[in-house]
Amino acid sequence: MPEVARIDKWLWAARIFKTRSIAADACKNGRVTIGGVNVKPSHTVKAGETVCVRKPPVTYSFRILKTIEQRVGAKLVPEIYENVTTPDQYELLEMNRISGFVNRARGTGRPTKKERRAMDAFVEPSLEGDFGAFFDDDDWDDENS
Repeated sequence: MPEVARIDKWLWAARIFKTRSIAADACKNGRVTIGGVNVKPSHTVKAGETVCVRKPPVTYSFRILKTIEQRVGAKLVPEIYENVTTPDQYELLEMNRISGFVNRARGTGRPTKKERRAMDAFVEPSLEGDFGAFFDDDDWDDENS
């Protein structure tokens, strides 16, 4: 086991990102910080450091327990890092999940049919079974007489 590892390799090996190139792009775009400082993909990390990864809308924090450069199985992840993300970040994630489609991110395209129906149901209350508001009994009798 090496004493130090590249941050992009570690993020991929620890299963925080699906591919190493995605991890490197996150570093290049300023979404990975150590001690409040943006790091390059080639930055070396060692055990004991805390890495902050911003995956909007949440900023996750991980304390490195082992420095690895080879991807491990999901069962071994607790040996690699400790999740020290603050509870308020998870509250933010939950609030975003609840609001869901209300604040669509720019560039995500048109809503799906399911999302559109959910928006319509949210904006306009259901009128199921309440047709009395549209028809007056006197008007119905006049037309059908």
